[in-house]
Amino acid sequence: HYLGPDFRYRTFLLGDGALEGSVLEGDLILYGTGDPTLSDRFFPSGTAAVDSLANQLFRKGIREIRGNVVVDGSYFHGPELHPEWDPEDFNDEFAAPVSAVSLSENLVTLRVEPGDWVGAQPSIHTEPRDAGIPLSNLARTFPAGTRSRVWLFRETPLDPIGIEGEIPLGGASVWRRLPVPDPLAFAGQQLKRSLAARGIRLQGEVLTLRDQERSSVSRASDPITTDPDPSQPRILAILESPPLLDILRVINKESHNLFAETVAKTLGRTVLGDGSFTGGAEAVTRFLMDQVGVDPEEIQIKDGSGLSARNLASADVFVRTLEYMEQSDYWDLFLETLPEAGTRRELGRMYRSPAAGNLRAKTGTLDGVSALSGMVRTLTGERILFSILSNDVRSEYRAKRAEDLVGIRLASLRRPNPN
Repeated sequence: HYLGPDFRYRTFLLGDGALEGSVLEGDLILYGTGDPTLSDRFFPSGTAAVDSLANQLFRKGIREIRGNVVVDGSYFHGPELHPEWDPEDFNDEFAAPVSAVSLSENLVTLRVEPGDWVGAQPSIHTEPRDAGIPLSNLARTFPAGTRSRVWLFRETPLDPIGIEGEIPLGGASVWRRLPVPDPLAFAGQQLKRSLAARGIRLQGEVLTLRDQERSSVSRASDPITTDPDPSQPRILAILESPPLLDILRVINKESHNLFAETVAKTLGRTVLGDGSFTGGAEAVTRFLMDQVGVDPEEIQIKDGSGLSARNLASADVFVRTLEYMEQSDYWDLFLETLPEAGTRRELGRMYRSPAAGNLRAKTGTLDGVSALSGMVRTLTGERILFSILSNDVRSEYRAKRAEDLVGIRLASLRRPNPN
């Protein structure tokens, strides 16, 4: 509605200083507008996006940067971790921080390999390399044949990652994906590595910036310009994301929290000039009230992913929103983003039933909560919009089994005169 299905995010490298031959006399600014796709989901590797930017710089003949690499995340503001999220989730990949620059989905992979002798510390590797993640390695290599027991922990995302436990000599490596503590610093370190790999010398260091008042890009009258005026940052390299429709497929088919939160913050920035969790929630709330006609008493939106336990909505809100979409120009595109029943990589449920290849619906799962909302056609072709919300369930598996039975029953209906 606000951005259109062809909307694309843009990420910029800007020069804040004059270009003198092969030398940038100033800072190199990595400026993001929220693109969540700078990862191996859309690129050949997790760091290929910054490699592409560095390649563009190299092709321009730039070989030295006499200032710093400044990673500017001021397009969004406010916390990168929602204050209502459960802190116990902060070490899980589904609770990655939400920033205007997000490289490799703000995740790092740790590989723990056994040492060369019994009692030796295991070796720790990160993917990508040079991730700049502080580690505290207290694990030990145990005799071959013992059980591998390795724990990774940290109290807060800013603490060093602790590695404890035992890994057998000659045993298999242990892998774990964790959110990075500072997504802007992480992206900056990877850009620095990529510049060095291409022979581009950086005299300064990697700095991060979140305050719009301190951002030379956000404060500029024409913040994104190719004008050679050295008093304003100018474009040196650009990356464009895939269209929004591809991003929405990831959100709905994979329940991807970072992508959902990024789009929500983008809506807040676009609609209200407030690229925060609060701005995104307010933009969605206003849309539901003003466009769909939802009663504000029936909704309470706090984030884009649903990780906050204070998100509330009635089944009627979901059905009315689906009804609004059905009558819009975007229905077919929207329906395409929803998981299809009986499809292993989408909604791998309701196999070999009337719902398979027919029902399309978005799932929802939290501890004690299960939901399924979408569309199904009956045997006579009648289109039914539905929403099933279950709270305080003892078993999410059993709740989903009940959802499947309802979906199959709806798909099996045969009404001669549905009107």
